[in-house]
Amino acid sequence: MAEWVEIVVPVGAADVDDVAALIALEVPAAAAGTEQRGDEVVFWVAPEDAASALAQARDAATRWQANGAVIDPARVRMATAMPEAEWRDAWKRYFKVSRLTRQIVVVPSWEPYAPADGDVPILLDPGMAFGTGTHASTQLVLEELQALSDAGLRPSRVLDMGCGSGILAIAAAKLWPSCTVLAIDNDPIAVKATAENAATNGVGDRITPALPHALSEAFPLVLANIQAHVLRALRAELLAATAPGGVLILSGLLLPQTAPLALEFTTGSPLRHTGGRTSPEWGTVSMLSSLGSIVPE
Repeated sequence: MAEWVEIVVPVGAADVDDVAALIALEVPAAAAGTEQRGDEVVFWVAPEDAASALAQARDAATRWQANGAVIDPARVRMATAMPEAEWRDAWKRYFKVSRLTRQIVVVPSWEPYAPADGDVPILLDPGMAFGTGTHASTQLVLEELQALSDAGLRPSRVLDMGCGSGILAIAAAKLWPSCTVLAIDNDPIAVKATAENAATNGVGDRITPALPHALSEAFPLVLANIQAHVLRALRAELLAATAPGGVLILSGLLLPQTAPLALEFTTGSPLRHTGGRTSPEWGTVSMLSSLGSIVPE
């Protein structure tokens, strides 16, 4: 029996981002995350949960169709999860060179690219790990990193909690050549992908990928691009891991989740929560751990 089953939701191209956000918010079986493949949104469940997940997705699709989304509940289907080789080929059709901030450009390992002056290219082969930079939540964190760098932030240490492919850890290491990064993920595939991508980008000596473990230090900059329920579970750990005056960036959030989560993480410190410009249904939360700031005036 397959280890995972895919629930595949075909969507009209204009609605794919909105439906991906709705699936993550309204389909309990998809709470761990979704992925977009062209005009399809996919999430994964264990085989024993597949029938229930399919019913949830079809019921939700019926509601969204009634509200005007271009979606056909009858076309929502389950499928055996693709073998890794097929998955990698599928990504090559949709994953292209993408400029995500003023400096940061994500470059698939199989795509040609000639950098412009000032570019910070990230050479990426996601493998089976989440994180190509194309998802709105990842783009939001990259935009925050760019803004902090432009404001003069120079962290010596960065924690990337839930590193996936390592894209955020690599971005931090390249924006701040003197910093080192601890990149944590509970998936061994992600830890391996981060190590490989860090080496490809020439920053393998400054990024330490690891499985979750007790942290004995506090970091000037902490990144957590996960999902809201996981962020809530990690609240105490994330706050403890952020040094006094340090910056904590939370993402993986639908916009309606940002304000409540910001309040839950507030400890009397300044914070802001914002929505994405290109995908306004997603948001991020940025906050200082205590009075003071590592961003120069």
